[in-house]
Amino acid sequence: MESEKEALPLAVVVMGVSGCGKSSVGAGIAARNGVRFVEGDQLHPAANVEKMAKGIPLTDADRLPWLDRIGEEIKTAQRVSRGLVISCSALKRSYRDRLRQVAGGRLAFVFLEGSRDLLLSRMQARQGHFMPASLLDSQLQTLEPPTGEAGVVTVAIGRALDDMVALACEGLGAADKGGFHAG
Repeated sequence: MESEKEALPLAVVVMGVSGCGKSSVGAGIAARNGVRFVEGDQLHPAANVEKMAKGIPLTDADRLPWLDRIGEEIKTAQRVSRGLVISCSALKRSYRDRLRQVAGGRLAFVFLEGSRDLLLSRMQARQGHFMPASLLDSQLQTLEPPTGEAGVVTVAIGRALDDMVALACEGLGAADKGGFHAG
């Protein structure tokens, strides 16, 4: 396990559309590696949450201040040489590139991928989340899968949570040997 901790990148963004399990997988990766997990949804400005709760898709202009707040979390963790796992949909390559620039290359992504049917069933089953299932299709339309991008581990969501976390950690260890420090 210690060598696995040494191999993980300094910051990890767990990404994908709503309902894919970003929070659960992100928390699992963080716990397994003794680092902090940040729920990216909690960094959304109130206006974004209100829009989504009403079933209104976010625009790029809505998302940029949120991405900047996520970038600040990454920078803060790096400034104190601490590992970080954060959830963020990161639907477009330009969003991921914006976060990569902030992280100065010390960032990896775990892309949680699944079928529309599985995602929809998960969204319909969860309680108390502001994101309605009606926004799934707009997220899928916005999604630019990170196929071929460096520093991305793709994990299929149709398996047990522990298996998804293990696969993500294994892929992150193989993708980057730079260290994931608990500090």
